[in-house]
Amino acid sequence: MRKRAFLGILGGATLWPFVASAQPAMPVIGYLGSDTPEFFASRLDAFRQGLATTGFVEGRNVRIEYRWAHGHNDRLPALAAELVRQNVNVLTTPGSLASALAAKAATSSIPIVFETGAEPVAAGVVASLNKPGGNITGVTSLNAQVGPKRLEALYELLPAATAFALMVNPTNPRNAEATTRSMQTAAQALKLQIHILQASREDEFDAVFSKARSLGASGLVIANETYYAMRSDPLGRLAQRHAMPAAHQSREFAVAGGLMSYGGDVMESHRQAGIHTGRVLKGEKPADLPVQQVTKVQMVINLKAAKALGLNVPLVLSARADEVIE
Repeated sequence: MRKRAFLGILGGATLWPFVASAQPAMPVIGYLGSDTPEFFASRLDAFRQGLATTGFVEGRNVRIEYRWAHGHNDRLPALAAELVRQNVNVLTTPGSLASALAAKAATSSIPIVFETGAEPVAAGVVASLNKPGGNITGVTSLNAQVGPKRLEALYELLPAATAFALMVNPTNPRNAEATTRSMQTAAQALKLQIHILQASREDEFDAVFSKARSLGASGLVIANETYYAMRSDPLGRLAQRHAMPAAHQSREFAVAGGLMSYGGDVMESHRQAGIHTGRVLKGEKPADLPVQQVTKVQMVINLKAAKALGLNVPLVLSARADEVIE
């Protein structure tokens, strides 16, 4: 046998095991979380459940690359850029308008799936719900639309009130501005004054309750905001300690001692975000995937808190509640 032919056979024999064992690369999801893994645990579980319904299980046939902003929205653009450099297959931005906007600014080619309680068209995330366009689609709950309803519900409990306060996060400006506009419109219709107060850190919450009281606000509406949703327990305890009638988006707020919660089903919206992400991984284009709207909302009233505040809950309001805490 000639030397060249022998080397060719040897080379083929050497390479064959590597060719035969080659496997397709596992797809990677870039998960851009605006807070911490601890705060997002239940929402992440819901996302994974949705993802699994499309056949993707983390660690088995998909990898998730996580980045966490730990409640600092100013870190989101750099974290989004990191995930883009990782060349992930899809970027998902759970529970935060600020995360969605950071991802959108970071890439126009990698598919993006958002989940937010904000109104994504008004915020400039997508062109329309039915035809989102570009490289982005996602899921929205009704938290933004429900915001003014929190004010109306508080007013039903406090019909003699002339002023309320609204707490917004200045580090999420588009959400804060949209919430402020909708709340001012609702207050004007009810002939109420609304005081706009700001808090972007947990150590600023106490001052907001004190300021609301000093301004003569009869109650406090806490804006639809991921940072606030993740801190429902301390906000509920503060509302109880300050004896301030307050309404928040999350059930945990009412359980912790707050008067009322009224908001969209965030577990379902995160599950749907997982489904959308799986569909994109299977090859569907974000531009062709309509934004999913989760329409289920839940009202929870804490009767024990109402009694401590000296409030009588009208039967018509308690009848509308999905849950009443005795």
